[in-house]
Amino acid sequence: MGHNGSVKTVVIAVLGGLLTLAGICLLVLPGPGFVLVAAGLAVLATRFPWAAKPLDYAKEKAQEGVEEVGRSPLRAAGAVLAALVLVALGVLALIGVDLPFVNAVTAVVLIISGLFLVGTVVFARHEEKVVDAKARRPAGTPGDGGAYRVAGPKAD
Repeated sequence: MGHNGSVKTVVIAVLGGLLTLAGICLLVLPGPGFVLVAAGLAVLATRFPWAAKPLDYAKEKAQEGVEEVGRSPLRAAGAVLAALVLVALGVLALIGVDLPFVNAVTAVVLIISGLFLVGTVVFARHEEKVVDAKARRPAGTPGDGGAYRVAGPKAD
């Protein structure tokens, strides 16, 4: 392994740590916190076995959050509104509006977080529509992957 292996370990530790920390921040701020925590822990788990256990928990929580946003149009709208506020704050800071505790790096992180949140909402709503469409498909008709839904008992 040598020098390249230790450099790779450091890069993975820094990247995974930053993603995890950003996700932790988004647990209290508007944004897909557990999604980023899971992403950070997934990066860390490629090199550090201890990250696998919290990764399972974070993935479960991220999935629950995505499903909740997918099921609730009100939550989805709230998340998109929060994302637009994050992007707007980031853009305002980048064009020179003096915002407390916001510098250029923070502004870019705000914009990326907002865009990531919008992407998560779009994904969640799309997945909910796919699940709903499969549930509404009549029994005995071809579905995805060549499978057929089994028809329930027929009432005569």
